[in-house]
Amino acid sequence: QVQLVESGGGLVQSGDSLRVSCAASGGTLSTYSVGWFRQAPGKEREFVCAMSWSGGSTYYGDSVKGRFTLSRDNAKNSVILQMNNLKPEETGVYHCAAAPGIGRDYLATPPGYGYWGRGTQVTVSS
Repeated sequence: QVQLVESGGGLVQSGDSLRVSCAASGGTLSTYSVGWFRQAPGKEREFVCAMSWSGGSTYYGDSVKGRFTLSRDNAKNSVILQMNNLKPEETGVYHCAAAPGIGRDYLATPPGYGYWGRGTQVTVSS
């Protein structure tokens, strides 16, 4: 049973950068595809980005392309999401998730994931 724990959230101003991490236990994260989703109050969970377990493909939501970067730290059994030029509308709880499959269509929607972290709050003030 893979357990995921996010960290690194906080309160930042519009235009600032923030790095959030997702650490795994109970399994080797590099053997899973990993995704990040965010959820604002009263809204559905929104796809942010994902990386296949093969390491060959990384996918980003249209709104974050060019500003967010997803990477793996296999030595720490974790993934890192670097977020630059944050916007107030990106405020929400950021969840990481792990999935066995690959492919953008599969990884861009929550049902593909079997393991979820509880999330870390990111608040971007204007």
